[in-house]
Amino acid sequence: MRRRPEILAPAGDLDSMKAALASGADAIYFGLDEGFNARARAENFSLARLPETLALVHRAGARAYLTMNTLVFEPELAVVEDILRRVAAAGVDALIVQDPAIALVARAVCPEMEVHASTQMTISSAEGARFARGLGATRVVVPRELSVAEIGRLASETDIELEVFIHGALCMSWSGQCLTSEAWGGRSANRGQCAQSCRLPYDLVVDGQTKDLGDVRYLLSPKDLAGVMAVPKLIDIGVHSLKIEGRQKGPQYVATAVTGYRRWVDGLDAGKADVGALRKDLADMTLSYSRGFSHGFFAGSDHQTLVEGRFPKHRGAILGVVEAVQGRDVLVVEDPEGRPWTGGLGQDEAREGPKGKVSSPLEGDAPVGEELSPRPGMGVVFDDGHPEDKHEAGGPLFRVERHERGWVLGFGNPGPDMARVARGQRVWVTSDPSLAKHTEELLAQGEPDGRVPLALTVSGAAGAPLVVTGTARGGHVATATSSVMLAAARGGGLDAVLLQDKLAALGGTPFHLSGLDTAALGAGLHLPVSELKALRRSLVVELTEKVSRGPVRTVREASVLDEVRGSRRERVVAVPVSEGARLLPLCRTDEQLEAVIAAGLPEVELDWMELVGLQRAVERAKAAGLRVTIATVRVQKPGEEGYDARIAKLKPDAVLARHWGAMMHFLERPFAPGETRPALHGDFSLNVTNSVTALHLLGLGLDTLTFAHDLDAVQLGAMLEHLPAERFTVTVHHHISTFHTEHCVYSHTLSQGRDYRSCGRPCEKHRLSLRDHKGLEHPVVVDVGCRNTVFNAQAQSAASLVPSLMARGVRRFRVEFVRESREEATRVLGAYQELLAGRISPAEAVRRAAVHEQFGVTKGTMQVLNPTFTVQR
Repeated sequence: MRRRPEILAPAGDLDSMKAALASGADAIYFGLDEGFNARARAENFSLARLPETLALVHRAGARAYLTMNTLVFEPELAVVEDILRRVAAAGVDALIVQDPAIALVARAVCPEMEVHASTQMTISSAEGARFARGLGATRVVVPRELSVAEIGRLASETDIELEVFIHGALCMSWSGQCLTSEAWGGRSANRGQCAQSCRLPYDLVVDGQTKDLGDVRYLLSPKDLAGVMAVPKLIDIGVHSLKIEGRQKGPQYVATAVTGYRRWVDGLDAGKADVGALRKDLADMTLSYSRGFSHGFFAGSDHQTLVEGRFPKHRGAILGVVEAVQGRDVLVVEDPEGRPWTGGLGQDEAREGPKGKVSSPLEGDAPVGEELSPRPGMGVVFDDGHPEDKHEAGGPLFRVERHERGWVLGFGNPGPDMARVARGQRVWVTSDPSLAKHTEELLAQGEPDGRVPLALTVSGAAGAPLVVTGTARGGHVATATSSVMLAAARGGGLDAVLLQDKLAALGGTPFHLSGLDTAALGAGLHLPVSELKALRRSLVVELTEKVSRGPVRTVREASVLDEVRGSRRERVVAVPVSEGARLLPLCRTDEQLEAVIAAGLPEVELDWMELVGLQRAVERAKAAGLRVTIATVRVQKPGEEGYDARIAKLKPDAVLARHWGAMMHFLERPFAPGETRPALHGDFSLNVTNSVTALHLLGLGLDTLTFAHDLDAVQLGAMLEHLPAERFTVTVHHHISTFHTEHCVYSHTLSQGRDYRSCGRPCEKHRLSLRDHKGLEHPVVVDVGCRNTVFNAQAQSAASLVPSLMARGVRRFRVEFVRESREEATRVLGAYQELLAGRISPAEAVRRAAVHEQFGVTKGTMQVLNPTFTVQR
């Protein structure tokens, strides 16, 4: 259904919120100081002052969405419940959540609470959307990896609302599936503590040799998204919301982005889209913040344009390159690579780079930014290939002259260190003071008025009072009755023109007249104008108060946690469990499988990068008498349901479900008479970190669950107080999967192809690793969907926890391999077999396996109502 989608703006602080509202945002999303939001480093907002924050948003005619989009640990559930109770009472329009527990507790506290499934939940298919619907979610925030065509297919297969990121930073990893901050920084992105490891430089190691890529070192740092060209198609699809990323950016960024998309959407909706205005808006957005713009994944994967690779931070607009330096004057000429100023969009398509011209299904639809005319006061930076240098040469322009080959830029003091400015350096325009001035003027305007639609119904008869009922958006109703009775008029009386003139004089209020119904008003009646004005004032006062408070809801004051846990526990069906400890080896190669068979283990988990090899591995394992579990892909997009169907055809004994869609597929799949449903195990990527989520999933029909890697030993122990320990798996040995990304490093660096159809499949011929600044080489593995997983260079172990976990009833212990040889796999398996049998100590197992001992994050961070405290293991 075609609709005008809302423009959803970020607010990391009050000024950004005001800038968004002044620029015409339909909705705002923001987080609390108290935590549980994925942008902990933003300034955020106080829970104590939440009612007045919401009043500001609601008076501007916008909706307020609160981000509680992180995972929750067991000891925090009571804290979360208290926050949810206060949030519901304050009048938040919707919650954006990652953890199913927050959705379930929120709905128990306040049944009318609207819940949106965050992109952190990784809902990427209609089957996954059915899981979100079962939590009470009315909207899904679509992963940024979906193309317009895939979003359209998803919309056709579900009636749940869709929210689409349209502008801002792109995460390299699928949201909710990034564990780099945890593995390398001791803090979790799933807890709002992203360390932005994707913005670091890496060396490319191909088959053990370092490949020289010149100044392309930021191999995992994508350009920013500017999705303007996708908006017409998204409107046709019927998406409900266009979301702008940026809660860690300032009010200027918010104002320019909201203004541009507001103007573009309104123009498209009215059939009067102004491409010229869009070009100017794109230029403003680029100068406010940009790492270079791209279409993201809207046109499908394009591994040649998503990542620039030369810088990880704001660059703005490229002006050209340095041709000559004389004193404090610099001659800048056109970039020799032929990249004109285009506001970012169209830039890649216009360039004949070393990898050839890239085509796009959306090419031709993409408007370009207006040509840049540098002006005094604008900021520039000279790029010497070291973007990590915080003191790059640059500064404000003091003087600008047009030159036949480009521009002469004159600098004063403050200004760049001219000794560092050299011929051949790229020159970027990074800022425009006029944009900052405009933002300051916006913020000085005060609250926007006239944004809330108000419909009036007028009724009355001679000898009776005039009754005016106002209904504001959101269902808020107020009625005002005149103190003077209606009388016969000598003239025209109270006609629609007079009533609209006096009752709809709503300037300086939140309201504008959206309708006037006089059907129940008698003809030829009179009432003093002063009475009409008094009625209007009375309605405005009452409705302003009601609108400010937001939706009226029922909030339960008694604790609901035990009730929520209990209702889920009642649905958990008992399944056969092993009496003794079980070692579960997960293999990715034939060599590793042979090591498992030789070790005499009774079962194996298979995670193959291609289906032909998987079928052979299943046959080999079954021939050896092993019970076989097949792992699904990590994520699955619309149209990829065939992966699960292929797994089912292989008739495994069990399936390791790694995403919500796979879980729902096998839970809902009908089985023929006599056909046995495989056991269904939930993997770590379902991000289970508390008992409410765990019991809900077991109640749906999962046989077992794997504890999330975000947990530390203390948090895992707290969960086990409420759970059947024998139904859970602990990963005791693995190379933690850091990034799981739609972008293919193989294709980007070893081919000229934009996707799997044109890349030449270099992943079948080579092995890649990424070397970090510490010299560690992190393997990059491709799955059957051509997605890359970057695994941590160091394997880690939880051997020291095994005795206590066994004492608490845990029976399932997984060992995961990545690129281990048969000999290495044999050594590791032997160490853990001996450990589980009680024949060697945990320390000896670690020594034999030659791994780094760590479980979950280095430190477990538990968030509470201020302040935050840290639990040391």
